[in-house]
Amino acid sequence: MASLSCALLPSPITTTTRRNFATSVRRSGASGSLKCSVVRVTAALEKERSYKVTLLPGDGIGPEIMRVAVDVMQAVGRREGITFDFTEKLVGGAALDALGVPLPDDTLASCLESNAVLLAAIGGYKWDSNPPHLKPETGLLGLRAGLGVFANLRPAVVLPQLVDASTLKREVAEGVDIMVVRELIGGIYFGKPRGFDVNETGDRFAFNTMVYSTPEIDRIARVAFDTARKRQGRLCSVDKANVLQVSQLWRERVTAIGKEEYPDVELSHMYVDNAAMQLVRNPKQFDTIVTGNLFGDILSDISSMLSGSIGMLPSSSMSESGPGLFEPIHGSAPDIAGTDKANPLAQVLSAAMMLRYGLGEVKAAEIIESAVSSTLDKGYRTGDLMSAGKTLVGCTQMGEILLDALEASSTVTLSH
Repeated sequence: MASLSCALLPSPITTTTRRNFATSVRRSGASGSLKCSVVRVTAALEKERSYKVTLLPGDGIGPEIMRVAVDVMQAVGRREGITFDFTEKLVGGAALDALGVPLPDDTLASCLESNAVLLAAIGGYKWDSNPPHLKPETGLLGLRAGLGVFANLRPAVVLPQLVDASTLKREVAEGVDIMVVRELIGGIYFGKPRGFDVNETGDRFAFNTMVYSTPEIDRIARVAFDTARKRQGRLCSVDKANVLQVSQLWRERVTAIGKEEYPDVELSHMYVDNAAMQLVRNPKQFDTIVTGNLFGDILSDISSMLSGSIGMLPSSSMSESGPGLFEPIHGSAPDIAGTDKANPLAQVLSAAMMLRYGLGEVKAAEIIESAVSSTLDKGYRTGDLMSAGKTLVGCTQMGEILLDALEASSTVTLSH
C-alpha cells in the first residue's frame, strides 16, 4: 500500500508537499487508495492553495449552520493564505421544491469538478409522504454513489469540556475516543432487487436486499485496519453472522484481510445487537469499529450521543479518487429551523475535516479545532449542550464567538 502511494507522487515534490501529505495521511488513518487521493490534491494545489468547494446547505437548519462554517473557513483562509472558490448547489428537499428532483445533474457535476464537497443536512417532515424516488434521502444516496465515497469515518470523542453533557455517568463517558468506519455505498441501502409488490393473497409487501461482494468488503476492511493501526491498534468488526449470510462473508473476509495483511492489529468480532449494548455499557472498550452501511448508520448515531449531543460530531466520506464529502452526522432538525437555536459546531468541525483530509491543509484544520475548543472552554453552549453555569448562545452568536476566538489566536501568534 505505502509503495503504491509513493509511486503516484508527482514530480518534482517539495519538502512541504511531502510533509503535508505525511501529516494528512497519519491523521486521517487512510488506506493506500485513499492516500493516493489525498496526495493528488495536496501536490496539485500546493503552490496556489486555492480550492474549489461545492457547498450543499440542504434543508432545515442546513443553511444556518453552513453560513457559520463558511465564515470560519474564510477567516482561517485569510490568516493562512488559502482562497476558496465556493459554489452553492441544491440537494434534497430544497432541490425537490425548486427543480422537482432530489439530486439535480448540475449539483453532482459541480461536486465532481470540486476539490471537496461540504454538505449540511437534508430532509424534513414536509417530504415524508413523497414516493421513494422523490424523497430528499434519495438525493443523498445518489450523491454518495455518484462521488464513489465508500469509506465513511465518524469519530465519537467525548471532549473534556462536555463530559457532563453526556447522558452517561462521568466515569463511563470520560475519555471515550472511538472511530466508526462505515461502508457507505453498498449493503441494504443500495442492494437490488428492492421495491413493493402484492402477494398471492392480495396483501402488499415491501422488500430490500442486503448484499456485499468480496471487493467491497475487502476495501472497507483495509481502510478500517489502516485507521486502527494509526490509533490504538484495535479493530472490532460488527456484523450479524449468526443470522445473515452476507455477514458470514463479511466476517470471513475481514478475518482473512487481518491475518494476511495486518497481523499487528488486534481484531475482534461482535454481533450488532451486542455492540449497541456495549457502546452504552462500556464504550471505552472500543477503539476502531468497522461495519456495513445499515449497522454503521445505527451504531454511529449511538456512539455520537456519548458526547452529549449529536450536534457536535463531523464525518468524512472518501473515495478511491476524486473529492471527498464532509458533513455533520446530525439531521436537518426542521423543528428548530429558522429559530437560531441550531448548534453549528459539527458543521464547523466537518469543514475542519475537509481541510485536513480532503485538502491537506492540516494547520488550518487545527486552528479551527482550537477555536472550537477555546469557545467551549469559555463556557459558551447552544441549547443542546446547555448545563448549569454555562452561557446559552444561538447559532449566529456561536459563529461570532468562533470568529473572535480565531482572531484572538491570530493575535497571540503574532505577539510571539
